[in-house]
Amino acid sequence: MMEVNKDSQDEVNDADQKHQRAQTLQKGSLEEALRTGDKKSERQHMRIHTGEKPHACLQCGKTFTATSSLKTHMRIHTGEKPYACLQCGKTFTQTGSLEKHMRIHTGEKPHACLQCGKSFTDTSYLKTHMRIHTGEKPHACLQCGKTFTQTGSFKTHMRIHTGEKPHACLQCGKSFTDTSYLKTHMRIHTGEKPHACLQCGKTFTQTGSLKKHMRIHTGEKPHACLQCGKSFTDTSYLKKHMRIHTGEKPHACLQCGKTFTQTGSLKTHMRIHTVEKPHACLQCGKSFTDTSYLKTHMRIHTGEKPHVCLQCGKTFTQTVHLKTHMRIHTGEKPHACLQCGKTFTDPSSLKKHMRIHTGEKPHACLQCGKTFTQTVHLKTHMRIHTGEKPHVCLQCGKNFTATSSLKTHMRIHTGEKPHACLQCGKTFNQTGNLEKHMRIHTGEKPHACLQCGKTFTDTSYLKSHMRIHTGEKPHACLQCGKTFTATSNLKRHMRIHTGEKPHACLQCGKSFTATSSLKTHMKIHTGEKPHACLQCGKSFTATSSLKTHMKIHTGEKPHVCLQCGKSFTATSSLKTHMKIHTGEKPHACLQCGKTFTQTGNLEKHMRIHTGEKPHVCLQCGKTFTQTGNLETHMRIHTGEKPHVCLQCGKTFTYTSSLKSHMIIHTGEKPHACLQCEKTFTQTGSLETHMRIHWRETFRGSSVSFA
Repeated sequence: MMEVNKDSQDEVNDADQKHQRAQTLQKGSLEEALRTGDKKSERQHMRIHTGEKPHACLQCGKTFTATSSLKTHMRIHTGEKPYACLQCGKTFTQTGSLEKHMRIHTGEKPHACLQCGKSFTDTSYLKTHMRIHTGEKPHACLQCGKTFTQTGSFKTHMRIHTGEKPHACLQCGKSFTDTSYLKTHMRIHTGEKPHACLQCGKTFTQTGSLKKHMRIHTGEKPHACLQCGKSFTDTSYLKKHMRIHTGEKPHACLQCGKTFTQTGSLKTHMRIHTVEKPHACLQCGKSFTDTSYLKTHMRIHTGEKPHVCLQCGKTFTQTVHLKTHMRIHTGEKPHACLQCGKTFTDPSSLKKHMRIHTGEKPHACLQCGKTFTQTVHLKTHMRIHTGEKPHVCLQCGKNFTATSSLKTHMRIHTGEKPHACLQCGKTFNQTGNLEKHMRIHTGEKPHACLQCGKTFTDTSYLKSHMRIHTGEKPHACLQCGKTFTATSNLKRHMRIHTGEKPHACLQCGKSFTATSSLKTHMKIHTGEKPHACLQCGKSFTATSSLKTHMKIHTGEKPHVCLQCGKSFTATSSLKTHMKIHTGEKPHACLQCGKTFTQTGNLEKHMRIHTGEKPHVCLQCGKTFTQTGNLETHMRIHTGEKPHVCLQCGKTFTYTSSLKSHMIIHTGEKPHACLQCEKTFTQTGSLETHMRIHWRETFRGSSVSFA
């Protein structure tokens, strides 16, 4: 098509030149005619001045001054091309066209530009070329005023206004205003890329594309922005860039009204509405709306991270990630929240933050309905349902659902605690733990129980507390069935079955199942008793001990035995008491087999076998097996008689003495003689009485012996 168009242009040029030659010949003929008296030649010449064209084409109506010109023109309609090239066989309608064509084979370019020296095969080409130097553009568009150097360019331009696209692709039906555009388009179907880069070998369908590509190698960016100075390799890129300054977004989505600076961006956006994802990954099958997204995605499979931070060496798959990362070094946070003023390094972080203010949680779990502010949180949550834990610790093999959890876990092995309290210097492996710790200094307890009003520093403590009201104990021991409100309590309980005591005292070597027990034990060595009773001043090592002690002052005994109704201040006391009813004595002496309800009683009993009396009176040096016996003994030295008879006011050093005394007031005689059934108030009186029977028995035996 391109060649046909060129031939037509050549023939038009030939016609112009033939007309000029005709004028010259006719001028000579006129002189000859004047000498010879040839009236015909004179008439033909005069038609140049009169504009007369008496010879008309019967097919198209075009008129000519001479019959020879009409004859040549008729070959357009008949398709006759009588002049053939002997080298390549190409045919022409005129001898002039053949002559010009022959210059292709001979390489002859007889018409040279006097300004730049460039040479051409035809004068018409030289004439057109000269307009580059003169700046002449004689062909003007009447609609928009744009001017052109050539009629062909002007004709092609006019099709913009008329909408005419006469050149159609036979394969896909797409039409074009010019044959050159059609020729370039055809390379899409043929795959032809005739223009190759000599440096890297990349091929292109057009010379213009190759020329632009070469600027990658040369680094040339000739098109500069007059506002910011940024330069570009192509005018189209500069034009798009200018829209940043002007704010122009000429391409609008017809469905949602969103506007874009580029048609490509609009086209990609439209796939959101059509759900079209034409670009598929050949490795995993994931599809994308744009080739750039696919290209970025492929780096997951290849592991390629071409964008490097020059400060710390960290690499990234995308330039935008590198740009965001650089703000860590610069400290730049250009995106500010209009509600609270908090700033962020990237707009996505700001968008996520805004959901705190709006309460929006757009990502919902299809299984349990729980909603999340971010897709990554939903993805991590879904692993609860699937049980997937893809992140493995290389040191201990423990699996985690999220990389952040693995990262935090690794600090157990490394001992790293990067988050420090500025007030007390205590360090933590997580920022969340530091934030919770800070509430100790501030006294803040933001999480309140709606039932009793008690407040807590952390939601986890509130959640555990709520189980007191609900009675829920979701964590069950698989060995004994005992249930607990918290996993930590179950974990500690399991050590009863396993016998594990991981927390050892560095001073005496005694080990414990929990750190709290070890901490309380350490106070024995330090003598520390930080919890004091405000009523009597007695101090204790643990708050639980103080709490139990306070019940002496309040008289509170909340733990009641369901069998006999006796009440106790502590659950441990009730538990020990219940062994009276059950007869259970689980703690046995390995030497004599005697059993006890409590370990403390067994320990005291063992001192009978060992002879150990660890409790010493500092005044007289007397030793005792139990602290209670020492305390009672000390009353001999102090003269203290704390036990008072409520009826007569008499005081006693021992409760047993008070109990014996009370029998005087009640008249009770609980101690009976088994031989004569006489009763006594005290065991001592019974023992004295029993000697009467022993003497009688002894006398009777003496008489019999005699």
